[in-house]
Formats: sequence, structure tokens, C-alpha cells
Amino acid sequence: MPASVTDIEIRLLVEAIYLQYSYDFRNYAGASLRRRVLHATAQMDCGTVSALQDLILHDANAFARLLQYMTIPVSEMFRDPEYFRALREHVLPVLRTYPSIRIWVAGCSTGEEVYSMAIMLKEEGLLDRTHLYATDINPVSLEKARAGIFPIDAVRQYTANYQKAGGRASFADYYLAAYDNALFDRSLAAHVTYADHSLATDSVFSETHFVSCRNVMIYFNRSLQERALGLFHDSLVHRGFLGLGTKESIEFSSYADRFEYVARRERIYRKGAA
Repeated sequence: MPASVTDIEIRLLVEAIYLQYSYDFRNYAGASLRRRVLHATAQMDCGTVSALQDLILHDANAFARLLQYMTIPVSEMFRDPEYFRALREHVLPVLRTYPSIRIWVAGCSTGEEVYSMAIMLKEEGLLDRTHLYATDINPVSLEKARAGIFPIDAVRQYTANYQKAGGRASFADYYLAAYDNALFDRSLAAHVTYADHSLATDSVFSETHFVSCRNVMIYFNRSLQERALGLFHDSLVHRGFLGLGTKESIEFSSYADRFEYVARRERIYRKGAA
């Protein structure tokens, strides 16, 4: 079946983005990419995707706006609390045996998962000997993550998630409320390195003991999922851990036999001995 004009325009747009700005969306899942591009086209007052392409090729600020629609940073602290419970039960007892720990939060968005991880590590007495690498392709999201400021109206949900995740303190101990925001304890981010990193184009940058990448690969096609899993596998130390959450799996990938389940429902894996 011939491609529609819109589909052709989208293919040309993502190729133009790659050539001009080195952001690679060429292997993102088609349906999701289409929705995002069409939404951006309307929101940026462009009559066609071709018009959007012309705009972003000649205006870097317009591309920065488009990037916010292409990446859609959506997250919450202690999202899917059972995932963090499983980490406390199955992963942290092993990480505790290392003198120092390196954790990679890939696709960290605006930082909610990073702060959740830091709080959990603090409560387990591991934060001071852990280094967290938090990466994303969206520089605006990374700046928000660095700030550690989240909407106060979201804190009620965060608190409920924290409690369900096995939190051991009062969640209010970790932030100060100011106006309409919650400013989280700066000490939580003292061991965090935020960095621009693309799972589509960049390589492994550090050896890690645990990689957490949730609600990211659902937007990739099969070949890009394979690439990301390869990066995670290569980054992990012998018998390191990989956490994907409930929406993603390695089951049908070429890496399926290189990991074993630690927590099946939460899709937490351990790198095989081979």
C-alpha cells in the first residue's frame, strides 16, 4: 500500500531533524511518532508537516519547541510502586555488597524517577556510596530534573506512591513547600550526574551495576529496542541488573537468553553468567 503524503512528510521531517540537529527519531514507533508530529504541527500553527519541517530547519528555537512535543516528558515519583518494592527486595540487597554502586536511569525525563531512586537508596543507607547517571535527549527536561522542583499539587500522588513502595519515613521530610512547588532536598542529588544521551545514536559511557529504563522503549521500533538493550547489556557489570517495568520486555529480543528474571511482573532482570 502506497504511503500517504503525510507519512512521506513525516519521514522527510525526521530525516531533516537528524541531518540538521543530530536527533534521531527515525526508528521510533510509527503510530506514536505520527501522533506527536501531527499534534506539534497543529500546536505550532503549521498547515502541513512540510511547513513544520521548513520552520525548524531555519529556526533552532522552533526545533527546541518541537522537541518538547516529540519527547513528551510524563512521569511521577515512585510511579508503579511495586517496581520500587521489588528493587528493595531483590536488587538492593545485592548492590549492598559492592563498595561503590553506579546506577543509570536512562530516559530520566524531568527527574521524578531519579529522586525516587535517591530517596530509596538513602533509606537503605546506600546513597552516599552510589553514583546515579541520569540521561535524556531533552535538554529542557534535564534542566527541570537538575532543579528538583515539582508541582505541589502532584505531591499527594507522589506521597501515596511512596507509601505503597515501602517508604520508611514521612515523605514530607524530603521537600520544602514554597508557593505552588515542592523543592526537594538538594542532598538527594549530590551524587547525580545529568547528561544528554541518546539511546538511538550514543554509545555506552560507563560501567554500571543497575540500569533502570521504564516507559521509554515503548516508543521505539524493534531495531531501536535492540540497540538500547545492547547498550544496557554492555554497560552492566557481570550479573548486573536491568529494570524495564511492566510495559516493556526483552522476551522477543536477541537479548532474551542473556538475562534471567528477578521479578517477572515488574520486568526486573539480571545479566546472565555467560
